[in-house]
Amino acid sequence: MKETNDNFIMLPTVDFCFKELMMNPKVRTGFIAALLDLPPSEVQETEVLPTELPRGSEDEKLGILDVFVKMMDGTQINLEMQVQFFAFWDSRILFYLSKMFSGQLHRGESYDRLRKCIHVSILDFNRFDDSECYHIVRFYDGKTKELYSDLLELQFLELKKLPPEAQSEKGIIRWMRFLHGKTRKEFEEMAGTDEYMEEAYQTLIHLSADEKKRLEYEVREKALRDYNSQMKSAKQEGKTEGKAIAIKVIQLKLQGKAPQEIADICNLPIEEVQEISQALSPLPEYEP
Repeated sequence: MKETNDNFIMLPTVDFCFKELMMNPKVRTGFIAALLDLPPSEVQETEVLPTELPRGSEDEKLGILDVFVKMMDGTQINLEMQVQFFAFWDSRILFYLSKMFSGQLHRGESYDRLRKCIHVSILDFNRFDDSECYHIVRFYDGKTKELYSDLLELQFLELKKLPPEAQSEKGIIRWMRFLHGKTRKEFEEMAGTDEYMEEAYQTLIHLSADEKKRLEYEVREKALRDYNSQMKSAKQEGKTEGKAIAIKVIQLKLQGKAPQEIADICNLPIEEVQEISQALSPLPEYEP
């Protein structure tokens, strides 16, 4: 039998672990209550629904593990733990939120059946430039700043922006610190703050002691690590290739080639040649 490390504990920043935590009704209630700034007693029964990824999407390739929750009043919440920035991130989450909202109605049904939809991005990277770790995005009038509708909402929890030490934190900030925990001791200390976090800690202990769940966790952790490594490698290769193309464009420009001729030689759109030229310092005209 495989020897286990008694100090091992799963980390919620691995989406497999986060999803397993949210399968616990009490943990889910405590977390959602914090997101909605409500007492847990006001969060009625929640239901976890199956999720479906668009075929051929980057999410499908990685196998994104999100948690889709429906509340008794019809409110739908999509929870997603993400440790790596995706290309077109903003467009992606708006697409998911729109799909969640429009998916509530079937042919012939009235618009008054539409209920609030919230997409929650729990990020282990920084999305915004400011120092705030928690953002709520809604539809507001651009001039009067008046709320237009609260039926669509985005929430961003930026874990890396949490201050180094807890500062009498409450609600969602306290949950963010728990989700960002790294050691058994940290989780144990936070577990004493309320019964819902205690339940989350006990769930982590049971998950970590389950050999089958631990294997699934380690496989998922490796898949995420490999994917992130591949993305970084591809990005670096793209930079190298981009530099080579830019150098070739410069050389052809110095030879007096016209932009369209350069585009044909380099097999590039004319717009890209123009962008490269504009990004460079002014070059002297070629004189034979």
